[in-house]
Amino acid sequence: MVIRRALVVGLAVGALALAGCSNDDSGGGGGDSGSGSGSGAGSGFRVDVITHASPGDSFWDVVKAGAEQAAEDTGVDMHYSNDPDPGAQSTLIDNAVAADTDGLVISMANPPALEDSIKAAVEAGVPVITINSGIDDWEAFGAITHVGQSEKLAGQAAGEQLANAGLSHVICVIQEAGNVALEDRCAGAKSTFTGDMENLQADNTDLQKSQSTIEAKLQQDESIDGILTLGGDMEGAAVAAVDTVGRDVTVGTFDLNATVAQDVLDGKVLFAVDQQPYVQGYLGVTGIYLKLLNGNDIGGGQPVYSGPAIITKDNAQAVLEFANQGTR
Repeated sequence: MVIRRALVVGLAVGALALAGCSNDDSGGGGGDSGSGSGSGAGSGFRVDVITHASPGDSFWDVVKAGAEQAAEDTGVDMHYSNDPDPGAQSTLIDNAVAADTDGLVISMANPPALEDSIKAAVEAGVPVITINSGIDDWEAFGAITHVGQSEKLAGQAAGEQLANAGLSHVICVIQEAGNVALEDRCAGAKSTFTGDMENLQADNTDLQKSQSTIEAKLQQDESIDGILTLGGDMEGAAVAAVDTVGRDVTVGTFDLNATVAQDVLDGKVLFAVDQQPYVQGYLGVTGIYLKLLNGNDIGGGQPVYSGPAIITKDNAQAVLEFANQGTR
């Protein structure tokens, strides 16, 4: 393994030295698009990272940062694009293949909508790694592997945390309609929670409106003593809603950022389920790079798990530094 690793690093460094120039940042697509590697196209490979991120969602900033660092480390020409609309995301995939991308890293919040485009890419000889969402479908679509967490298992872990806290009535806030990963989280949590749990639809693109939705639900039903949010930005809306209503309501959340880590330390949030988005972006790009360079298939036919890790007051301080720098 040491010899192989040295060979990979040596080839990458050699390619960077031969390149000796920077490439333009011309990646395309919808949303927050177009991010090339900082070190230039040293490896000669173009990799497109195409996600379902909504504008302004801080979670995906961390995924993108991981992908950018991987591009920097490997000399890959990385193009990032995103669109929360499944049809538009499918078009981004088709466009990347038409632009002769060498590899694809794709999040699959709505697998059926992306199936034809992903299978067409694979049929065209373009290697694909899925990240974040789509753990149940990557293999059938022909991807090399999936980098993420089992949302059902992560949900079960969250349900256990809520049950251990002695809660009796929890709302599970889904911030993206139709996202199978979020639905799996709530279903997993409900399966291990010993009280009553119901879903509440919100909108991650309008956090102020989502806060009002949560406030209205708390005012409508005084038996609610817990909230489970499924993203770091929505956690902030839930904490603000609890403060406004002035009730003793426990908040737990999925996904980590600096605000969430600090809220856990301050006792405003009971726990956070961390799936390490930086790892998803980084391993997605490097996994494609290794496939193109050496024919390596990571994962051994299984998903590569980036989580879940449960962050509580006992260990939040240890991750706060990394959350503050945008890598956790």
